[in-house]
Amino acid sequence: MQYILIASPVKQKPALLQEFLVCLQRLDRKDLVLDFAFVDDHEEESPLLLNFASENPGVRIIKGKEQASIYHCNEHTHHWQEDIMWRVAEYKDLFIRMAREEDYDYLFLVDSDLALNPKTITHLVGLGKDIVSEVYWTKWEQELIPLPQVWLGGQYRLHEVKRGEALTDETVGRRQREFIEQLRCPGTYKVGGLGACTLISKKALRLGVAFNEIYNLDLIGEDRHFCVRAVALGLDLYADTCYPPYHMYRESELSGLDRHKELYNYDGAHPEPKLTLAMLVRNEADRYLEQILGQAVQYVDQVVILDDASEDNTVELCQKCLSGLPHHVSINRQPGFHNEISLRKQLWEMAIATDPDWILILDADEMLDVPAMHELRALIANPEVDVYTFRLYDMWTEDKYREDTYWQAHRCFRPFLVRYKQGFSYVWHEAAQHCGRFPVNIAKLNVAKSTLRVKHLGWVRPEDRLNKYYRYRRLDPDGQYGIKEQYDTILDPKPKLVPWRESEDSGIGSRE
Repeated sequence: MQYILIASPVKQKPALLQEFLVCLQRLDRKDLVLDFAFVDDHEEESPLLLNFASENPGVRIIKGKEQASIYHCNEHTHHWQEDIMWRVAEYKDLFIRMAREEDYDYLFLVDSDLALNPKTITHLVGLGKDIVSEVYWTKWEQELIPLPQVWLGGQYRLHEVKRGEALTDETVGRRQREFIEQLRCPGTYKVGGLGACTLISKKALRLGVAFNEIYNLDLIGEDRHFCVRAVALGLDLYADTCYPPYHMYRESELSGLDRHKELYNYDGAHPEPKLTLAMLVRNEADRYLEQILGQAVQYVDQVVILDDASEDNTVELCQKCLSGLPHHVSINRQPGFHNEISLRKQLWEMAIATDPDWILILDADEMLDVPAMHELRALIANPEVDVYTFRLYDMWTEDKYREDTYWQAHRCFRPFLVRYKQGFSYVWHEAAQHCGRFPVNIAKLNVAKSTLRVKHLGWVRPEDRLNKYYRYRRLDPDGQYGIKEQYDTILDPKPKLVPWRESEDSGIGSRE
């Protein structure tokens, strides 16, 4: 059991505060004990806070300080005066002392204009990060596009820049778009600044994180001073985008809350999306199939296998590995890989026959990165994306991948995970080889780049490389479907290899 103190300074319009408190009350608490602390910064005691305290154990309400300036917010934006920021910093540092002195496992600091997803706390705790914020999106001014409450550096810099690097406006714009696009995809990313919805571990509390002013730092806002101090203490900052809260920045935005709750399944009324793994196999019994299927059964709901006339015990191995999971294995009596498009279409029809919500297609020598398999459920729960693209790494040894002129698959993103849409007219790239594992027109759907990685193990064994070299020379001698020059480099005795890192920073700043 882990003990969490959820804390918030509160000066809020009653309609927004009511929604905030309702969401707190509905937070999942599996293996957690949740206590609450509020600083009531209203001129008079808040009846809503008093009622919340009467209905829930472990609630403390602390009277706020006498106010010098008045906090103004309207339908356009919010106006923060300097003294108000540092008063809020005092409140947050009070919560830090409480959590540290009372030996809580985590402190969760959250603003009172957020409607939290019920899974927020259990998910953030499960990440095992010392400081992590759940990302929400806000039009800081009504004419702006929605932007996140996390950033990469400075006051609110949303683009990567190296020290001393001179950037054109075009490059700045492109990098900003990359960062924002990255945050739209469920995942956890290293950032330079965060706030307002932040989980802080016992380790970070004991190291001395705080919101009070760093006197020689001219950044505006207590969150910036907290972030700079945290990184100086050796702590990394992370942003998570799996369960975005709804930001009630303006009272008028309450009208969109019900829609957000429905999309993100706040009440659990919609069943979990069903994920089907589809795989094409041939003579895989003595390679990686058992390892890959053993991993897959941990994160998929059902599996379809198309066996292309295997001559070993591949089919029996599939049946053994999948015995505890709904699955279907279809066997072709004659091999058909000389016409790959027909196999890919056949596999696709098998997958959609399972009535899936999502289809994941992996080859029998492709394995998801270990952390990736735990993130798939968050990906398919996202209502705003239809296609996820991953990077594939051509592994040349168990712990090194190839990277040179013709071997750069990991530098691009390709589709692996697709939402099945009834009524969508799927169109294939009609090619005998390299036709793609999905219909080509999925590119017209909502596509997002995921930081999940795929290990392609098919090149690891020298005998496999030799077999593929001769197969491509036989099936595609002129490079009609692939790149002839790449085929010629398969047997290169000294390829350039790069060590595989099991855990790499997934933020937009980490470039291969």
